[in-house]
Amino acid sequence: MYYYLWVSGMWKQRRIHLKVIISANNIWVIKTNSLFLTPLRKTMIAYLSGKFTYKTPTVIYVDVHGVGYEVNISLNTYAQIQNLEEGKLFTYLQIKEDAHTLYGFFDLAEKEMFVLLIGVSGVGAATARMMLSGMKPEEISNAIVMKQTAVLEKVKGIGRKTAERLVLELKDKVAKVSTSLTGSTKIGNTFEQDALNALIALGISRPVAEQAIKKIIMIEPSINSLENLIKKALKAI
Repeated sequence: MYYYLWVSGMWKQRRIHLKVIISANNIWVIKTNSLFLTPLRKTMIAYLSGKFTYKTPTVIYVDVHGVGYEVNISLNTYAQIQNLEEGKLFTYLQIKEDAHTLYGFFDLAEKEMFVLLIGVSGVGAATARMMLSGMKPEEISNAIVMKQTAVLEKVKGIGRKTAERLVLELKDKVAKVSTSLTGSTKIGNTFEQDALNALIALGISRPVAEQAIKKIIMIEPSINSLENLIKKALKAI
């Protein structure tokens, strides 16, 4: 059900007329002399859980109680679900004037990295998906933290200026994505994982924190105090 509301008023010494459309999930504002719809609030589908009825390396159909959703995916996500008949995908809904496009991710870390990437000028959804198809979220994070623009430039669609912009705008944000990772390829046990989580909570990026912990464990393999591990890791950074 939709509700329509006409609004008239003064703005910058000019009288304007707006048509407001309200539904259960969205609010749009339309200028009376324009067909352009401006969504004030986007419908967000957090995740889809259902049967994978059609799969390719870039697109998958998810059947949720008889409703089929076309979802764009990265190669990383495809590698995780290619042998699954059903499962759960975290999603991001991109709304444009001419299309509503759904992107799916096997884990939250990939989704959150995708959202960060498309927030950078010059990086669209297609480029972000290309990056996540060629690199894992932690690899992108590491390249940004370490200012390895040459690594980022290897991705199709990423030039020198865009790579530099990615580093400049995201170097302080990628740690937030790292906290979503459910595990680490470098940190092996709960003791080390607890230390890693603590360092990330203190604002240290995952790649830097992992390197510091590995360094301490290598020097003192018998260390068994979480507090000491965290303190020594901080000193090693």
